[in-house]
Amino acid sequence: MMQKFDWKKLQNGSDIRGVALEGIPDEKVNLTPEVAKILGQAFVSWLGKKLGKVPSELIISLGRDSRLSGPNLLAAVTEGISLLGSKVYGFGIASTPAMFMSTINPEINCDGAIMLTASHLPFNRNGLKFFTKDGGLNKGDIADILNLAEENEFQIAQQKGIIQNYDFISVYAQGLVKKVREGVNHLDNFDQPLKGLKIIVDAGNGAGGFYAEKVLKPLGADTTGSQFLEPDGTFPNHIPNPENEEAMQSICQAVLDNKADFGIIFDTDVDRSAAVDSFGKELNRNRLIALISAIVLQEHPGSTIVTDSITSEGLTSFIEEELNGVHHRFKRGYKNVINESIRLNDEGQESWLAIETSGHGAMKENYFLDDGAYLVTKLLIELAKCQQQGKVLTDLIANLKEPEESQEFRLKIKTENFKDYGNDIIRKLQQFAATQENWQIVPNNYEGVRISCSSSDENGWLLLRLSLHDPVIPINIESNISGGVQNIATKLLDFLKGFDALDLTAFNV
Repeated sequence: MMQKFDWKKLQNGSDIRGVALEGIPDEKVNLTPEVAKILGQAFVSWLGKKLGKVPSELIISLGRDSRLSGPNLLAAVTEGISLLGSKVYGFGIASTPAMFMSTINPEINCDGAIMLTASHLPFNRNGLKFFTKDGGLNKGDIADILNLAEENEFQIAQQKGIIQNYDFISVYAQGLVKKVREGVNHLDNFDQPLKGLKIIVDAGNGAGGFYAEKVLKPLGADTTGSQFLEPDGTFPNHIPNPENEEAMQSICQAVLDNKADFGIIFDTDVDRSAAVDSFGKELNRNRLIALISAIVLQEHPGSTIVTDSITSEGLTSFIEEELNGVHHRFKRGYKNVINESIRLNDEGQESWLAIETSGHGAMKENYFLDDGAYLVTKLLIELAKCQQQGKVLTDLIANLKEPEESQEFRLKIKTENFKDYGNDIIRKLQQFAATQENWQIVPNNYEGVRISCSSSDENGWLLLRLSLHDPVIPINIESNISGGVQNIATKLLDFLKGFDALDLTAFNV
């Protein structure tokens, strides 16, 4: 059975993702406990070769989010790794960033870590994220692990490895508490610098509920009104995703209803986050990037902020003109922006923040780990400082120019060889743009084609790119005037009609 199994289909960039439960038509289960067990063993084999250790010398930590398939898959991975003789620390429900931190924490000092999660995907999905002391694995590493899984030639140890439960999420939370105390350095109340602030958390029934109990409460915050903290893999209230409109409306309303000073929302495994100000206004996407950039550029003047490709022109102006920093727009994909920031540092260009509009934010001071809890912790330090000074946190982004309109369209490509087809569209759009009055191709663009649309009835920009993994062309359009998005989209539609395999149904202009 396993010989015919298509292991490569489980790769999703630098993660593994699959269907773990029945329940959605035409989605056949391919991430079974048996598959998960072999994947765990493949990671041990890969890690042993990388570190020059035999499996019995390795210590691996395992955690999961709240998904219904989590307990069975975690048990299978635990068993598989133990059979090879490696020691296993079982964290139970944990966050993805906490799993990485277990590899560098001197108390536990794990050689590697595995998190079972599929982030914000539907209830029937699950996946595995792998970590070493160097951080999350890259695409090539995942391909190597899948090759080892396909070979399935693992040596069962004479003695099983020890399996030990460990409450590491509390250790991880204590690190965040310490960060806030030292960052605020409150003269009158060092231990509880958030006293007098009402801060509510929406964990979306994922793994982020610990933040209210183990981080905010010890710091003195009033967390009354926090919601959906209990793990529930059916996600009965809303999708745990800061990019989801319903999820953001829910936390915004909770802030208003409870007259809170601040709201925090996490995705399922807490590697992404967003926030809400006291007026119930979202602090996500460009506003979140602007806010954390303002904090970073106070600490590291003139440094470079790396973002993904769909950030707005207003954000660039804010970072470069208001904050005197450098905005380096790169490709979509959280590993892409992180690796680009690391590359810039290696070449002598100082960069302390790599962040996607999705809420994936990674900081140099925190091992370039995309950690939603760490990101909002940085915001809370500034919130507490503002409270002491009689200021408001969002004063930091008062001069951020935001577009009048913004919209994303996702067009399906209905052909087998979708990457070549999509790249052909990108090439031809560059040629088309060169013939259009008031359309200029934006230089130094690393993904797809970005066009500045400068006519008086457009006054904005568009970005057309190929999805990282799917047969989809995403198109982002922003305008500084009412009706501008439609005017840009209408001109673009004339061009797109020339491609028969492109489904234009979603391009509703």
